[in-house]
Amino acid sequence: MGKSPRVSIIIAAREGQADIPALAQLESLQSQSSQFEILLARGAQPSCQRNRAAEQAHGAILYFLDDDSLLDKGNLDRLLAAFSDPNLAVVGGPNLCPPEAPFLQKVFAAVMGSWLAFGPSAARYRQIGVVRATSEKELILCNLAILASEFKRAGGFDEALYPNEENALLDRLMGEGKQLRYDPDLVVYRHPRESVVAFVWMLFRYGRGRGEQVRLHPSVGSALNFVPAFFVCYVFGLVLSGMFLGPIPFIVQLPMVGYLLVTLVWGLNLVRQAGGGIGFCGMPFLPVAHLAYGVGLWKGLVLGPSGQTNSKAAVEVSVERVGSV
Repeated sequence: MGKSPRVSIIIAAREGQADIPALAQLESLQSQSSQFEILLARGAQPSCQRNRAAEQAHGAILYFLDDDSLLDKGNLDRLLAAFSDPNLAVVGGPNLCPPEAPFLQKVFAAVMGSWLAFGPSAARYRQIGVVRATSEKELILCNLAILASEFKRAGGFDEALYPNEENALLDRLMGEGKQLRYDPDLVVYRHPRESVVAFVWMLFRYGRGRGEQVRLHPSVGSALNFVPAFFVCYVFGLVLSGMFLGPIPFIVQLPMVGYLLVTLVWGLNLVRQAGGGIGFCGMPFLPVAHLAYGVGLWKGLVLGPSGQTNSKAAVEVSVERVGSV
């Protein structure tokens, strides 16, 4: 093969999936350079697929992309520059809504980029701040680079988790004192979900993934994620009290009044940040995000992982080395 590539780009896709925008873009960038390779891992369980691809990767840096992640110009150069720091183990950046996306997708993107909806994880969906040391809260697997040596030493992704496999791994690396970095200019573009149902289901899955992560890999870093879960308990308590106990004392309603006021203020900030139409349409989705995520978290925490990696389909993975870019 000659000189080993410095970066192995890993993309997970379904068996038989023909439309892989990330792969199409990368193939269009191919040159004679031997510094980069592309590994396409097909299967039914992305955590398994990424691990199998990492086992076959030749690069010192593993760069994980989703099948629809479109690189911003200069990403690969930014990665190589970042890893010139010998203390760096992980670097990642946001995934942004493409400028040409439909209106509803821009609404969803604005909600995901709101601190009220996603807390510090809003940095996954919006360019926030400067290059800095970070935690798993600000990094996302569709645009994430990890030193291959650290990835393999840590055992890769927990194949019982999907999503949140990267969060568990990053939490472990950070606990070992490894340096994680957020670069707001290390950007990929991805289209958000196309319908309200798909968006709410995504939020539920994110919450479920966090609940499963906490069950398998508990850590203090996940404490903030329980705020929506406790909010769900409070809302259900209000509903049940109103149904069976009659009028609810104002002091019990007071937290809800405060929550609605905070939501209104942040909703107006969303209008300022994203524009009038997008912001106003996004405001109702702020409490929806909290409720869907909170319900999902309880589901994942109580019931645990689904055991999908035990199925035959989940462990059947094919890895194709597409080429170098």
